[in-house]
Amino acid sequence: MPWSNQSGGGGWKGGGGPWGPRPSSGQQPDLEEILRRSQDRLRQAMPGGRMGGSFAALLAVVLVALVGFFGFTVRVQPDELGIVLRFGKFVRQLPSGLNFRWPYPIEQVELPKVTRVNRIEIGMRGSSESRDASSTIRDVPEESLMLTGDENIVDVDFVVFWQISNAPNFLFNIQNPEGTVKDVAESAMREIVGQSDIEPILTEARAKTEADAQALMQKTLDSYGAGVLVVQVQLQKVDPPAQVIDAFRDVQAARADQERLQNEAQAYANRIIPEARGEAERILQAAQGYRDQVIALAKGEADRFISVYDQYKLAPDVTRQRIFIETMEKVLGDTEKVIVDGKSGPGVLPFLPLSEFAKKPSPAPEGQP
Repeated sequence: MPWSNQSGGGGWKGGGGPWGPRPSSGQQPDLEEILRRSQDRLRQAMPGGRMGGSFAALLAVVLVALVGFFGFTVRVQPDELGIVLRFGKFVRQLPSGLNFRWPYPIEQVELPKVTRVNRIEIGMRGSSESRDASSTIRDVPEESLMLTGDENIVDVDFVVFWQISNAPNFLFNIQNPEGTVKDVAESAMREIVGQSDIEPILTEARAKTEADAQALMQKTLDSYGAGVLVVQVQLQKVDPPAQVIDAFRDVQAARADQERLQNEAQAYANRIIPEARGEAERILQAAQGYRDQVIALAKGEADRFISVYDQYKLAPDVTRQRIFIETMEKVLGDTEKVIVDGKSGPGVLPFLPLSEFAKKPSPAPEGQP
């Protein structure tokens, strides 16, 4: 039957081929449109606008070959994975490149992008290309406002990066994959925030919050059999509500001052305590040395007294006389001497201090007599 350009001719109607319309996923080029344009060009090229019988047969063979090529092959892009459904049932996977498959409705091919990292924003909406510009980001309070474990409200904006890990599960186990990932991410973050206090979330626990939310998301999606791998969770903004953010900043500043003063006090203590301990040790060692010295002197005096006493017992008169002489020598050795003679009458004889004259005078400073 010759091909016709008319809508009521023998061509395929609706652009779907002899088996009816094709699905949108993995849809091939419109063969009817290609054939119609080729037929028009050939008619324009032929003399008189008519085609001979042999040429028409050749054209029919070419068209049948094209229909067979496009109907029995499918091209899988490098970032895709072909999922073949035979009468609606999953039968095999196709690698990248040209692959054979039966035409619709026998087999249908789904082409999910398994290597692309997808991005979902929670609590905000903005262009991924210009997300650094604050004017392009719109806050979504119904998603970002969360209740913490100490009954405070915190505004959390975060981004989830995910990709397909199991294409059949991704296609057939969940109805709305992106919506499911978004709902699971929001639920997991609310659970993690609800188990934490507001202060760690605002300060040092951001990395821990991201890791805990990612682990909980992955566990939940695995229980669904979603075939999704959570690559990363990034906190974009973690602030108190706008109505009380100034008060929270004052509190944070006061806590920072408190920590600074505590650190300064700790540093002073670390410096002064060793000094005090060193001084105490020095005093203890000095006292120990003084004690040892006094004890040694006392023992020496006792030993000397005992030795003198032993000699005294052997010769009491001699020892008594020697002790008297030694004592008077110590007493009178450094005193001025006045000699009084009782035989010369009641007066005092003058004493000529010859020893004083024998002393050499000290030299005078230069320039003075």
